[in-house]
Amino acid sequence: MTSAILTCDQVRAAERRAVDAGISLWALMRKAGQACADVLHAEFPDGRVIVLAGPGNNGGDAFVAAQRLRDLGRNVWVFDLAPTAERSDEGNIALGELSGPRQPLEDLRLQPGDVVLDGLFGTGLSRPLEGEALWAVEQVNASGAKVVAIDVPSGVNGDVGAVPGVAIRADVTVTFCCKKPAHVLQPAASQCGDVVPAEIGFGPFVDEIGGGLFSENAPALWASALQWPDVNSHKHKRGRLAVVTGPINQTGAARLAARSGLRAGAGQVRLLCPPSALVVVASAVMSPLTNSFRDTHELVALTDDADAVVIGPAAGVTDATRANVEALAKADRVLVLDADAITVFKGEAETLSGLLEGPAVLTPHMGEFERLFPGLAETSAHKADAAREAARLVGAVVVLKGADTAIAAPDGRVAVNTHATPFLATAGSGDVLAGLIGGLLAQGLEAFEAACAGVWMHGDAGLRAGPGLMAEDLDEALRETIRALYVAAHPLT
Repeated sequence: MTSAILTCDQVRAAERRAVDAGISLWALMRKAGQACADVLHAEFPDGRVIVLAGPGNNGGDAFVAAQRLRDLGRNVWVFDLAPTAERSDEGNIALGELSGPRQPLEDLRLQPGDVVLDGLFGTGLSRPLEGEALWAVEQVNASGAKVVAIDVPSGVNGDVGAVPGVAIRADVTVTFCCKKPAHVLQPAASQCGDVVPAEIGFGPFVDEIGGGLFSENAPALWASALQWPDVNSHKHKRGRLAVVTGPINQTGAARLAARSGLRAGAGQVRLLCPPSALVVVASAVMSPLTNSFRDTHELVALTDDADAVVIGPAAGVTDATRANVEALAKADRVLVLDADAITVFKGEAETLSGLLEGPAVLTPHMGEFERLFPGLAETSAHKADAAREAARLVGAVVVLKGADTAIAAPDGRVAVNTHATPFLATAGSGDVLAGLIGGLLAQGLEAFEAACAGVWMHGDAGLRAGPGLMAEDLDEALRETIRALYVAAHPLT
């Protein structure tokens, strides 16, 4: 299944391509409804099935699913929000093929053990639920019933990931041929549960319509770019990473970044610190090399052979940090700018853009993002759009971190990462990510690929480490993540 994410209008365009190719809209509806029924029956094989049908094509899908479930021997009760509404031709066919009773939604009464199929509203809804639909959704959410949603949970805006009011809380959402923004962007993604894309006939047109601009982050996007050593490899051939530390009492963040840069595969990592911190840094690390620098001239000289430089983790929001970033940028270094290296340019995205000569990756959390790009998140349609516009403005890859981390390139590509865990919300976790991306850049990966790969690896390591993780735990988990990626790339070794 494709990793492409399409907007609702793009999905409709893909459907039209399928129709032009000879697939009827009724065939698409029939396959959609049957797919929903099959997923529900497989996931929740026991219990009475309560089908909620709305007035649009989601209602038609629901009628098809209800008949399929009755044919499978399930006890199915259908509740129709608009029993007298005019429907599309396909909706009328679906209703005509439905056997058995159909009741108005106002008659809905839930029982323990019920399984609900939500077909009230689909991706086109942009207003809060009201009236009987709102009442029914509140009944479902309060009941504790297992819920399968058709396309998106009712009450969710499919295009922007927003939840304008009350929405169904689904355990599983069955969507068609590809995911939509609501399936990956918060807060809507939390309402969707597990998202199951089902191929119903327009899948061959999804990538053509999407143009590769909006994707869900996955190894398919970047695994082929990963650099694996061979018999001729040596440490200098595998890439050199430099990591700039903070002052003597703030070197731990950079040390975490240096370690993850090594773990990512960089052949050599050098920690660069103020002279006062040299003894602390040198005594606290083993594999990374250490050097001190007194001014920007020495810093630039020490990074002369570096393939990438990470700066910002606990660097300090100081004039010195800004001067270091400016010097490295003007020296055409490949940069990862994290944390304080972003904040020192508060409100000056245009200034930063003018400084960056080489490839760069910025890794802000939302607070840092708003400092650098004030008002942009608020005025953007959603998080991925905000990251995309920020990347365009600054001329660098932007990794806007969070539960739905968005990775955006200046050329308009954006990927949203859902492969992660809330337990990554801990001190030092972002420093590990910055080092991972730096280590991948040092090996020669293109900036967008390095950022996407680093974010996914970071999330996978978090999932492996699990509850109770500290940033230090990610190192061993990353080893297992990278081992798995290597095995996938070399199945016969």
